[in-house]
Amino acid sequence: MRAQQVRAGFVELYGTEPEGVWSAPGRVNLIGEHTDYNDGFVMPFALPHTAIAAVSRRDDGVLRLHSADIEDGVAELRLDDLVPESDRAWTAYPAGVVWALREAGHAVTGADIHVTSTVPSGAGLSSSAALEVVVALALNDLYELGLPGWQLARLCQRAENVYVGAPTGIMDQTASACCEEGHALFLDTRDLSQKQIPFDLAAEGMRLLVVDTQVKHSHSEGEYGKRRAGCERGAALLGVDALRDIPYADLDAALARLGDDEEAVRLVRHVVTEDERVEKVVALLESGETRAIGPVLVAGHASLRDDFRISCPELDLVVDTAMSAGALGSRMTGGGFGGSAIVLADVADVDTITKAVEEAFAAAGFTAPRVFEAVPSPGARRLV
Repeated sequence: MRAQQVRAGFVELYGTEPEGVWSAPGRVNLIGEHTDYNDGFVMPFALPHTAIAAVSRRDDGVLRLHSADIEDGVAELRLDDLVPESDRAWTAYPAGVVWALREAGHAVTGADIHVTSTVPSGAGLSSSAALEVVVALALNDLYELGLPGWQLARLCQRAENVYVGAPTGIMDQTASACCEEGHALFLDTRDLSQKQIPFDLAAEGMRLLVVDTQVKHSHSEGEYGKRRAGCERGAALLGVDALRDIPYADLDAALARLGDDEEAVRLVRHVVTEDERVEKVVALLESGETRAIGPVLVAGHASLRDDFRISCPELDLVVDTAMSAGALGSRMTGGGFGGSAIVLADVADVDTITKAVEEAFAAAGFTAPRVFEAVPSPGARRLV
């Protein structure tokens, strides 16, 4: 239904049928936060919430962009005029993808694009990556570029890092491009090797809830970049290419070498222990011990709150309230400073936990959260 609505919107805007309609999802990260730009491990899965784009090629060097979700008309850009960090609107994400493709030597000569998205913006669920990947996949198909999903993800990351100016890692774009229905994606961000891990909570009587705190964040703002720079500084102090190269068994010795550099100690400790948590969750899921991942999620939240210091009162309230109400596990997910938390729960406890969280937010005077179930869904694909 949404594909047909987007197709009809394209016809109304541009006067012709699109050459196709594509979809790319947002993502939830089960475990592995701020490890991707440290060459570490992550474990996201795709959401049913998607960006959908109707697209046709142009041969005149013009890019026309329109969003059904934003009332600002059609933006018309010339490909030769695309310059990194020149655009602070939503159009920077699809324009950045076109710029990255052309910079990489791919002969993209223009496009008409009409998009809509159900991925909540600013909620830590990768709305920007979904927009980038859906455009990249459409242009990859239409221009017959032959690029695999992981390579599209690399180009989309470059678009966000260089064109948009947000220093994000590779996880979000790879999750959107490569996840499979019913699975979580175990991704090594150093070499982009992947393993699809079955993750069917419904079959085991459990649910994973996403609690969108409604606290907005932006990766292009300074705190995210400070954490990344701090991790790079820690790696340099320890003489390694990336914090991924510090074995968990050697963590205490590495921290001792950092001495009284408190910031470096905290950042290094989080990244190294978080990589260990990802591997622990993979092992538990592969051995059928899904329920046992709950305490690992909670430990991850504590590390993000206390060592990485990117939580906020709303996220902490979700975790504390959910656990008190009977959740199996809970933690913030995404880049931090707002956004969403996840809650692992038995089916029978979902309503109780949801009510407890909503009441806790009301009592604290916070904006009411948005709560929904996260179901591992397909990655990016052509719809029409």
